[in-house]
Amino acid sequence: MKTLISNATLVDGTGAERRPADILLDGGVIAAIVDAGTLTAGETGADRVIDATGLVLSPGFIDMHAHSDLQLLVNREHYAKLSQGVTTELLGQDGLSYAPVDDATLAGVREKIAAWNDNPADFDWNWRTVGEYLDRLDTEEVGGRIATNAAYLVPQGTVRAMVMGFAEGDPTPEQQQKMQDVIRTAMEDGAVGMSSGLTYTPGMYAQTEELAGLCRTVGELGGFYAPHHRSYGKGALDAYAEMIGLSRDTGCALHLSHATMNFAENKGRAGELLDLIDEALDQGVDITLDTYPYLPGATTLSAILPSWASSGGTDATLARLADPETRARIREAVEIYGSDGCHGVVAEWDTLEISGVQNPALAGYVGKTIRDIAAETHQEPFDVFADILTEDRLGTGILQHVGHEENVQAIMKHRTHTGGSDGLLVGAKPHPRAWGTFPRYLGHYSRDLGLLGLEEMVHHLSGRPAARLKLHNRGLVREGYAADVVLFDPETIRDEATFENPRQAASGVQYVFVNGTAAIDGGKATGARAGRALRRSRDGLTREGQQ
Repeated sequence: MKTLISNATLVDGTGAERRPADILLDGGVIAAIVDAGTLTAGETGADRVIDATGLVLSPGFIDMHAHSDLQLLVNREHYAKLSQGVTTELLGQDGLSYAPVDDATLAGVREKIAAWNDNPADFDWNWRTVGEYLDRLDTEEVGGRIATNAAYLVPQGTVRAMVMGFAEGDPTPEQQQKMQDVIRTAMEDGAVGMSSGLTYTPGMYAQTEELAGLCRTVGELGGFYAPHHRSYGKGALDAYAEMIGLSRDTGCALHLSHATMNFAENKGRAGELLDLIDEALDQGVDITLDTYPYLPGATTLSAILPSWASSGGTDATLARLADPETRARIREAVEIYGSDGCHGVVAEWDTLEISGVQNPALAGYVGKTIRDIAAETHQEPFDVFADILTEDRLGTGILQHVGHEENVQAIMKHRTHTGGSDGLLVGAKPHPRAWGTFPRYLGHYSRDLGLLGLEEMVHHLSGRPAARLKLHNRGLVREGYAADVVLFDPETIRDEATFENPRQAASGVQYVFVNGTAAIDGGKATGARAGRALRRSRDGLTREGQQ
């Protein structure tokens, strides 16, 4: 359908000043951008005219940290993201996802990240390679393609599990080369870079030298490294410095995932992180970062365990929790010394809130902290923690209330900042960022607090992430670019999702077009699914279609 959008306030994604404009969408691309009041339906042959008076037209937003890897295919309306104005997502985050895999690795990963994506038993897992996964996104026959565009990071932890299993240990030279070969193939299949989860097993077992070899392969192919690094708590600055050093030494571009400084020891210390990044940028290191505009984080309850206790996968971990002597060692690590899985910080049971469970018998715990449950059941908090892990086979999701507003705001203003929801779409009470991230940036932080102007904030959410992804023709409102655009009311846009009621669509988002097709029309979902898998091409750019 040829659509004329007239009298819009154009914010084009570059950071340039807004201006009134008419925009014509035709054949999935932006066919014309002219001064407002210039185009008419008659002269353009438009099938439809939208009067956008009072609305901002901007590029569709790019979620630089999404966990929709499975939900794009399972719950295909994808309203949580479309209703925010998101048109492109970056998948494969935190070193754990579903490609590339063999049968054994897939089974292990499915259990390991059930709290992120669920683990449906009746789903057809008909891919093993990254290329096959991207093909699945593009060729799903039931009801059309995916709802948003999607690019993919090859997950380092999954690759390590494929080559070395889920246990700890250093790779042999042959295993190191095999991992690099697997990553090269994944990049050639279309992955845009590599992620890691260095507080999650098995990725956390990788030493710096091992990661350096993988980064060199990614960098040679023009990709970037997106680490969830070793600590956002105790030793956070050292963990960031390790990642920056990897980028400097290997030449691989770096994108710091959900960059923040959490826990009590890092309150007010964002400036130290930004100084570290700025020094590296001034030396020519290629760094960007993403954040979410909330204080609590979200992860799995099993992530609180020390790495040695998680070695070998789910059954091995449960066996350790069942053994009294080993369980006592785990308790000592978690409550006295600080687990590496918990960023080197002693577990604070009143900050760990259950957000979702796999076992229906545990549903009554959702929305309660470990300390709350301990008080209700007259148990020690650690025993509640260990018992829930056991009864839920490590499938429990949590919110972790450890953030600081001053850190969030300081990092959000940085010159390399982009937006990422880190949104988990499953669980009884998921983090509201899955539904509210992008309107919260534009409403709360830009309009209400004035932290950044509207044009600059839109640039953070569109043009800047598009440049990191090397998107061929997306992220800006320009003639000839893909018609991924959003129309919103700048006076009313706001997040409505709350921690008590997280599955609420935002206010103020009126229209969302994905590849020229209206996915949100007049504030309502159309059911259209016009997204595409976006693949790294041989020329280094990212575009839809086969390589």
